[in-house]
Amino acid sequence: MTKTPPVKGPASYFPSIEAKYGQPIDHWLSIVRANAALKHMQIVTLLKTDHGLGHGHANAIVAHELARLKAKD
Repeated sequence: MTKTPPVKGPASYFPSIEAKYGQPIDHWLSIVRANAALKHMQIVTLLKTDHGLGHGHANAIVAHELARLKAKD
């Protein structure tokens, strides 16, 4: 029986983000996608000021989604 490797990197925060803020992670990722023209820290600030996320959680969401979008290009 093989063990599933633990999630690492920004995605490791996703379960606690969902629990703390009461929204599925796709909700937060869609906000990042809608604001992808902004710089990384501008999106982090938006999540913090407009949606009440903590810095670490906002940064993890933005880092994950912007990296995914960049890899997709």
